[in-house]
Amino acid sequence: MSEHEYHSAGEEARRSVPGKAWSPEEPQRQDMLLRYLGAVADISAARAKEPEPTHPMAEAVPDEPGPTPVLRVRDVMDVPAVSVPGDLPFTDLARTLARAHVGAVPVVDTKDHVIGVVSESDLLAKAAVEAREHPPGPIDRLRERGLREKAQGRMAATLMTTPATTVRPGTTVADAALTAALGRHKQMPVTDWQGRLVGVVRRAALLSALVRNDELIREEIADRILTREFHLPRGSVEVTVRNGVVDLTGRLDRESIPQLLAEVRDIGDVTDVRDHLSAA
Repeated sequence: MSEHEYHSAGEEARRSVPGKAWSPEEPQRQDMLLRYLGAVADISAARAKEPEPTHPMAEAVPDEPGPTPVLRVRDVMDVPAVSVPGDLPFTDLARTLARAHVGAVPVVDTKDHVIGVVSESDLLAKAAVEAREHPPGPIDRLRERGLREKAQGRMAATLMTTPATTVRPGTTVADAALTAALGRHKQMPVTDWQGRLVGVVRRAALLSALVRNDELIREEIADRILTREFHLPRGSVEVTVRNGVVDLTGRLDRESIPQLLAEVRDIGDVTDVRDHLSAA
C-alpha cells in the first residue's frame, strides 16, 4: 500500500463515522486496521502472481529451512475453542456468547465436526423479527424472506450459518488473513483433516501476527539497516517508531541519506518516514 493509498484509506475511514467523537484509542485502532488491510492487499497481490500448485498435496509440503519461519494458524489460534451443540436452545446460545465474550461460536455434532457457526448477528436477527410490532408489507416480506425463515429457528442448528468457513492448523497466517478479510470474518473455526474442531483463530490474532509492533520495526532498522548494512555506530542515528511512522534523527554523510530513507521505506509495516537527518 503506497503512502497516498494509505492516507486516502485513512480519510475514508474517518468519513465513515461523521460527527462521532473518537476515543483516545481510536486513531491507533484505525491505523492498525489500515496496516492490516495493507498487509492483506500485499498478500493478495503476491498470490495472484504465484503459479497454481500442480500437486494436490502441495500445501502440505514442509517449509524450506531458512532464518525466518512461516507463521501458521496453529501458532496463533485459541485452544481450547468454545463450541455449542446443534440442539442448544436460543436463550442458552445468547448466554454462551455473553459468558465467553465472543461474537460467534462454532456449532459441532456429537463427534466434534464443525457443522456451522452461530453469531450475535444470527441471534439479533431472530430477536428483531420476533419483537417487530407491525407485520411487514409485501415488499418487506419478499426482502426479508430468508431472514424470517431463519428467525423461526429455536436451536443452534437452525439458527447457524452453514457451511462454516474454516481453516486448518497448517494454513499460513497470511492465507488465513486473506480468507478472513474476503469473508469479513472476525474469527474462524480451525479444524483437522477430518473436519473436527481443534481451535479458533481470531482476526485480531492474525492482525498481530501480520503487523509487527513498533518496537520490532525499530529493532530491524537499528540492527539490520544501520548497524549491518550502513556500518554506523550505535546512537549515531536515533530511531523512533509510533504506529508505523518512523522518525530518523542524526548526522549522516549526504550521499547515504537517500539510500537510508529508501531502505527504511521498504520495510513491511512502515507507513511513513520522517526525515530529520542532517548532512555530516
